[in-house]
Amino acid sequence: MFYREAGDFKTSYADDSQTFPIKFDRYRYWAVLGFAFLVVPFIINDYWLNAVVLPFLIYSVAAIGLNILTGYCGQVSLGSGGFMAVGAYACYKFMTSFPGMDIFSVILLSGFVTAAVGILFGLPSLRIKGFYLAVATLAAQFFLVWLFNKVPWFYNYSASGQINAPERTVLGYAVTGAETQAWAVYLVALVFVVVLAVVARNLTRGSLGRKWMAIRDMDIAAEIIGVNPMTAKLSAFAISSFYVGISGAMFFVLYLGAVEVGEAFGISKSFIILFMVIIGGLGSIFGSFAGAAFMVLMPVLLKNIMVGQLGWATDLAAHFEFVIVGGLIIVFLILEPHGLAQLWRLAKEKLRLWPFPH
Repeated sequence: MFYREAGDFKTSYADDSQTFPIKFDRYRYWAVLGFAFLVVPFIINDYWLNAVVLPFLIYSVAAIGLNILTGYCGQVSLGSGGFMAVGAYACYKFMTSFPGMDIFSVILLSGFVTAAVGILFGLPSLRIKGFYLAVATLAAQFFLVWLFNKVPWFYNYSASGQINAPERTVLGYAVTGAETQAWAVYLVALVFVVVLAVVARNLTRGSLGRKWMAIRDMDIAAEIIGVNPMTAKLSAFAISSFYVGISGAMFFVLYLGAVEVGEAFGISKSFIILFMVIIGGLGSIFGSFAGAAFMVLMPVLLKNIMVGQLGWATDLAAHFEFVIVGGLIIVFLILEPHGLAQLWRLAKEKLRLWPFPH
């Protein structure tokens, strides 16, 4: 009975076009943010941070970035892992070259470097599209991983070829290195996720987002009505790469701490992020979060059941995780190709009209 629009009148265009037009949604949004900022830091521990919360937050940023490019602009990309590697290695070079730079500036600058690289590899989208563009971005994935492996300058001529995050603090609390505290790392990641999600939501609802969707639906018609395909596509590649680069920098500096590019940012990383976007729902910011939650929580749940409850061997459980998750993806795409975001929309519509049939 709380989820209703009766009596919730709109008196201005801004009220009518807001992100959460129903009061209950707005209250729920602020309640979730309040819980995330004021409660979770006091109850989180290292296990929950590293097993669930931090991967979910980082992958959510990457999924939002890929969703901007693929879901809103219609440009298929299979190079997300390579762009995450750009963000990680740019973060490492900034941290080692400028020891006094704070962690927020380092991660943001890494995103801008990745945006520049994304524009470079987005140039083929001006002439090709569809399957051919997917192959071009896949080539970018392999080229970037090869580049970071073969050029010693990127890993400061380390004998192992591995990069390690130097220690950084925020207000005196360590957020990188060996002496980190779970709540401090969590808050740094959460600030980035909340700010980037709000920015992405406003971008996709503005004039730039409408241009992206026009290009996605029919690029020839969009050009006829005045949309510049070059600026629309390259802006989508730049902003998408910016988000993916920030997620790669956070993945390196906040989560792993030490990275070898072939293992951490291989082709499997690109497919995982693509699965998140497809399962969550193309063209939906909420779908990016839902897909990230599905791909992070499902393997953890299956491992706890198969190893913790059924007593299976770890290697056997790992193989079955791939089989079960892959099967669920196929079944889900057949039953609801528009993703978890569409299921959420349908559930909200039914709640708004309950108990009447829909």
